[in-house]
Amino acid sequence: MTQPTPSEQSASPSSAADGRGGTGAGRRLALGSPRHVAVADAVMELEEHMSKRGWDAPVAVFALVRTSTALRVDPSLADVLDPGAVELARANPESLMIVEQEDLPASATLEDLLTQLAWPMSVDGVAVSAERIVLPAQAEAEAAAIEDEAEQLAYLESRTDREEVRVVVGALRSSEAWCAVRARSQDSPDSVAQGPDLVPGLAEALRATFI
Repeated sequence: MTQPTPSEQSASPSSAADGRGGTGAGRRLALGSPRHVAVADAVMELEEHMSKRGWDAPVAVFALVRTSTALRVDPSLADVLDPGAVELARANPESLMIVEQEDLPASATLEDLLTQLAWPMSVDGVAVSAERIVLPAQAEAEAAAIEDEAEQLAYLESRTDREEVRVVVGALRSSEAWCAVRARSQDSPDSVAQGPDLVPGLAEALRATFI
């Protein structure tokens, strides 16, 4: 895991307590825009999926494609997709199909990985799941000042006030985004913080991958 960049410090679960559990589902519905609801639902589906993989998982990247568009291009997909996904596409044409990407390019950091990605117009959005260490602001500044990576890692591991979190962020080509954050110390679906602006730096980095 790597330390968070300054733009990710708002990923602390305590910063969005009002976005948890049933309240979070209500917030998604209250967004109004079917497109925004679609990316929010995709992120929360991915968050649940990644939670089943467990902690200490590598970064995962997913392409988001409108199910209705994919079905128009290839109607035979209806035979292999979950019937619920097909029905959802009928109810909300903006609903998204999630496709995990394999053989990601080698990279030292998540930021470096994202600079190597580019998506064709057939891809409507992208999502990423990554584990991070969140520190209080002063400790984050101290960690950033340590140039040696081994020393920096040792410092991070020595902090008893560090918080390990899993962040799942999705962004659409049309700019809508949604974020979910789960802390390792509060590892339950009821404690997942969610909202459109929890990890703004990462959402913006995802938008930059569209060509």
